[in-house]
Amino acid sequence: MRLVDGAQAIAGDLPSASTTFIEVPLEAGDSQDTGVHRLSSIALVRDRVTEELRAAVDPVIAIGGDCGISLGTIGGLGRDDVAVVWLDAQPDLNTDESSPSGAFSGMVLRTLLGDGPSALVPPTPLSPDRVVLAGVRSFDPGEDDYLATTRISTVNAAQFSADALVAAIEATGASSVYVHIDLDVLDQGEIEGLLNVEPFGVPATVLIAALRTVLERFTLAGASITSFAPTSPAAAVEDLPTILRIIGVLAQAAGR
Repeated sequence: MRLVDGAQAIAGDLPSASTTFIEVPLEAGDSQDTGVHRLSSIALVRDRVTEELRAAVDPVIAIGGDCGISLGTIGGLGRDDVAVVWLDAQPDLNTDESSPSGAFSGMVLRTLLGDGPSALVPPTPLSPDRVVLAGVRSFDPGEDDYLATTRISTVNAAQFSADALVAAIEATGASSVYVHIDLDVLDQGEIEGLLNVEPFGVPATVLIAALRTVLERFTLAGASITSFAPTSPAAAVEDLPTILRIIGVLAQAAGR
């Protein structure tokens, strides 16, 4: 419910004419004999997001919920000229077998890469050499094992800079970028409304400057901002200026 509150808080500062609301079922959903909690609800939200994208002309910025919303936004891109820049404290590369929690938020990118429950894997999975992990600093053992065998480029939080991020994207050969931002990529001293807090994150000024540099060099194909979970309305107000600055950079690149 904190994620619901976070999405609503952000929506309150966005222009209503440019905002589309997608209903998320409050019921738990069913795992459908997989190790993914609430798989049926995840698939329903993915389908609703994908349907909205079909009518979109400009790049869409999806906001709210956890990283699972990217299953619909990225899975529906259908383009081979796009690099996915995954900005997150965790790489979200678990499977239902390696996940310590069964929460899909930790499996999203691995599923987009084609390794997940058949009901959730996109028709055209991402290629590892078109993915850039950035700001990451917390890995589960299964994620470490997977990264050791793939061509995914990684820019960890300690190395993070605009130049490092641009170089990693250039190495993919892509001309466009999809930017996924889990807000826990930020340093914990700059944002409080998080469910998962990892120390030593990326300063907001550094992240915003890097986004500007990237979007001057590459065309924006779409974006997502996730995991805002304030503990109270007052706490949301404290965090919103940082979030709105990030949205502003993305919106400008999307031509809005």
